Order: sequence, then structure tokens, then C-alpha cells
Amino acid sequence: MMDQKNLLLAIVLSVAILFGFQWAFERFLPHPSPNQTAPTLPAAQPAPGAANPAPAAEAPAGGTAPAGAASTALAATREAAIADQPRVRIDTPRLHGSVTLTGARIDDLTLANYHETVDPKSPEVILLWPTGTQDPYFAAFGWVGPAGADIKLPDSDSKWTPSGGPLAPGRPLTLSWDNGAGLSFTRNISIDENYMFTIDETVKNGGSAPVTLTPYALISRTGTPNVAGYYILHEGLIGDLDGSLKETKYSALAPGKPEEFSSTTGWLGFTDKYWLAALVPQQGTAFKAQFRHTVDANKIDRYQADYTGAPLTVPAGGTASNATRFFGGAKEFDLLRAYEASGIPHFDLAIDFGWFWFLTKPIFMILQYFYGLLGNFGLAILLLTFLIKLAFFPLANKSYSAMSKMKLLQPEVQKAREKYPDDKAKQQQEIMALYKKVGANPLAGCLPIVIQIPVFFSLYKVLFVTIEMRHTPFFGWIHDLSAPDPTSFANLFGLLPFTPPAVLAIGAWPLIMGVTMFLQQKLNPQPVDPVQARMFMFLPIVFTYMLSAFPAGLVIYWSWNNLLSIAQQWAIMHRQGAA
Repeated sequence: MMDQKNLLLAIVLSVAILFGFQWAFERFLPHPSPNQTAPTLPAAQPAPGAANPAPAAEAPAGGTAPAGAASTALAATREAAIADQPRVRIDTPRLHGSVTLTGARIDDLTLANYHETVDPKSPEVILLWPTGTQDPYFAAFGWVGPAGADIKLPDSDSKWTPSGGPLAPGRPLTLSWDNGAGLSFTRNISIDENYMFTIDETVKNGGSAPVTLTPYALISRTGTPNVAGYYILHEGLIGDLDGSLKETKYSALAPGKPEEFSSTTGWLGFTDKYWLAALVPQQGTAFKAQFRHTVDANKIDRYQADYTGAPLTVPAGGTASNATRFFGGAKEFDLLRAYEASGIPHFDLAIDFGWFWFLTKPIFMILQYFYGLLGNFGLAILLLTFLIKLAFFPLANKSYSAMSKMKLLQPEVQKAREKYPDDKAKQQQEIMALYKKVGANPLAGCLPIVIQIPVFFSLYKVLFVTIEMRHTPFFGWIHDLSAPDPTSFANLFGLLPFTPPAVLAIGAWPLIMGVTMFLQQKLNPQPVDPVQARMFMFLPIVFTYMLSAFPAGLVIYWSWNNLLSIAQQWAIMHRQGAA
């Protein structure tokens, strides 16, 4: 019969949408977990004295050989590698770490305001790793000379002399190095209150002939990071060059085939889910940028984002200078927007709001505004849900009115089936006439689910990619809205002293969502066909299980949306006299 077919179509459509979303979640989206909230720590370190399988960072193409030694002994721990070299400490309200005096690299950074877990006593998130560890990750700066020129320039083995420090806002660090052949180099490193370093480099020519040098800066990352590797989230090399966003995943960058760009504005570097390391050349001057991937004899991958500026001629007795900014920190939306306003174009594109940025970005900004008013992102989600429900109120009203009419027609529909038990065409004609008479649409029940799918997806994206949502609590047992509900019915929500298997990890909020879905379902017209009725009864169970793996913030949104829908639907049915 037509009404049964339409009801079945509504069920199939609803299930297809949510199962399709679940498939996309499993295929393209990693489940939030502690291992994905911070850069993965290196595996167990080789014994001290073992050869480092990764070569040192290369200077960008400019006529010189790679800078530095090809191998370095590995330390037993990260702390030992840091202690193995002379350093100047970095100590700011938001960053801890150090600058190595050997090579003058920024290679040791931890984020003072972010921790590996929700426990504020857990270790700080580590962003950069020094040479001597399993997977070095650092920023380096310097100069290259013309091809074939015999000019001694500072490299990764050069010992710089410090003046000042520890490096802090308002307390710059000055490093100096002399090549013993007439060239002296000065590197002044300063930092702001957040995550932005400024590296001012000056070369003084004490010789009798002019010298041409090309400034460069690079970020080197050894080893392929343990990223999610899903389509919906970009992790890898990134840059905005001459107004065009460049995103290259680690797997897409072929060894020995660098991606090259020419630009006068922009930035480039590496992006993780929440963290960013980026170079910002002088804006308005020509530079060449590269994304590079090399593999050494031990099949160790190394990735590099670098740029070279325009060649500078240092006259005899004169100086030349270059400035580079380096960002190393968390991708906080307001902070990136502030840097963008200071002259770094499209810096907020480091946050992957995706193709549906026109939904995800406004939703995030609204949530952030509500958070400022309410002081809790969970309450902000509830208020946003209410406003979305209000915006769709007229559309939902039509849907619920149609369902109420269908519920009132159930006795008449049953009579039509009993009147023509063997004439399916006549049954269909009679039932469609009844629907047409009162203006009911069997597909109307699917509409409330369909219209909230884009919001559901956009809210998931916001919860997944924005650092502001990481480790943000709600009330009670929800300590992280971006992670699944940590409780489980299998151990009575923590009363029994054991951890249930993942298949039974269905928490309290998913169960609340399932109950509200069941109650909402009871307000809808019940199918006369027993097969359809059983399918409807099974849906809340399926959705409860599916959504148990989703972030708690999403499940709270869906539960609250169901409650608002129940209230709206009940009021309409009561007004129309439906039981």
C-alpha cells in the first residue's frame, strides 16, 4: 500500500542518513581519544650513543650543501637530549622550552596551558622536539650563499654566543656568531605574550668585498606523525601563499618531488589537529616556499616546510637584515584572528572548518559568544539548540501537524484496509484520498531528522577541530564535551569496579538520548503493519548504540533537541485533539 510504502521510505531515509553519517564517522573521522589530543610521544628511545637515522635539516635550495652533520647520537630520553646541549630557557605565560645554542634552533617547546589529559597535573603538551630524540621537530633560520661560493656560514653545528635571556615577553635573546673571515651574524629572538616569535637576523660585512646572501627559514619534522589520516580533517603541511590555501597531507607528498610556490604574502608550516608550527616571512617581499619530503637510507621520512627570501647584497663595511616570524602553539580562533589583523593573511584558515565553513564557523562563533555569557560550553550548546529549534519552528510545526492528522486518521485507514482486504489498488486510493482530505504527508515524520543533520554534522566538526572545545566540561561526569560519554551501563555507570569492553561502552547520555527518541516516536502515528512497527521500535536502540561513540556534546545536543521536539509535538497534538 502507498501509505506503508511511504512510511517505510521515511524509515529507510532516516536510517540511511544516520547510518551514512556513522559510516562517514568511522571512515573519515577519528574517535576523540587521549592519544589524539596531543602529538604522539616518540616510541622507546634507542640506547644512548646509537646513530640517529634521520639526517639534519637541509637549508633550502640556494647553492649550498645541507646544513649540519648527517647523524647525531640519540639520547635515552627527551630530557637527556635537551640537557646534552647548551641552551637558553624560554619561559612565558604560555610556553616553556629552550633555544639550543648549537645551531640556534627553536627545538624545545611545551604548551603551558594545555595538558595531555583533562587532569591539570598531567604533562604539558609537547610541540617541538630537539635533535637527539627519535623524531626531531624544530624551526631553524639562516643564510645560504651563491652556488659555488666558498663562504663560511652558520649551520646546525655552529656555536652561538648568547646575550640576555631567559627568553620572555619584553626580554629578547640575542645570539652572535663570527665566521672568522669578515662576516659576523647576529640573531635577535623575541616573543610576545602568546605563541609568536620574531627572529631578526643581521649580517655585518667586515671584509673588503660585497657578499650576496639569501635568507631562509625552515621547519623540519622527522618521522611521519601518527595522524588520524581521514579526509575530513587536514593534518600535514599547510600554507596560505598569495591568497591561496595550500594543504598537503604527509601521504600525498612524494619523496624527492617538492611542491614549490612563489609568493609575496602568506605563511607556511605544519598543522596538527589542535597545534600549529608556522613560518611567516616578511609580507610584501618576494619569497619562494617549498614543501619537501625525503627518505634516508634507513627509510626514515623527513618533512620540511621552508622558504628562501630575495638575495641580499651586504656591501663591504655594511650590513643586511631579514625578519621572520615563527608561530608555535595552539590554534585558538580569536588569537589567530588577532594575528591575521596584524598582517598575517588568512591565518585562521589553519583551523580546518571544512567545506561547510559557512555553517561550522558561525556555529562556533555563536557557541563562543554564549560561552562568554554562560561560562559553560555545554549550556552554550543547549541555548544554541533552542535557537535553532526556534528558527525551524514553522517548518517543524507543519511536520508535527501532518503527523497529528495522520494519527487522527489511523482508525479510518484501518477501516479502508478492512473494507478492501484483497484490493490493494482500492486500499491505496481510499487512503490517499483520506490523506489528501486533511492535507497529511506520510513523509513528514522524517523531516525533523533531516533538517537537523547539517546542524548535527557542523556541531560535530566544531567539537572535533576547535581547541576551545578540547577538555571542556559540562556538569556531573562529563569532563570533556569533545570526547564520548565515559560511563557505561555495563558497570552501572562506575559503581562496579571494572572497565567494560568497548562494545558495551554505552554511557548515560546516549541512553537518555535513546529514551527521548523512544518517547518522541510514541507521539508519532504507529504503523499498522507489524514489520514496520518492529522497525520503529528498533530505531532508538540502533541510534543509542551508534551515538555512544560520538562526542558527549553532540549527544547532549540531540537529547535536548528531542525534548524540545516532544514538547512542541505534544502541544500541537493536544491542540488538534490527537490522543
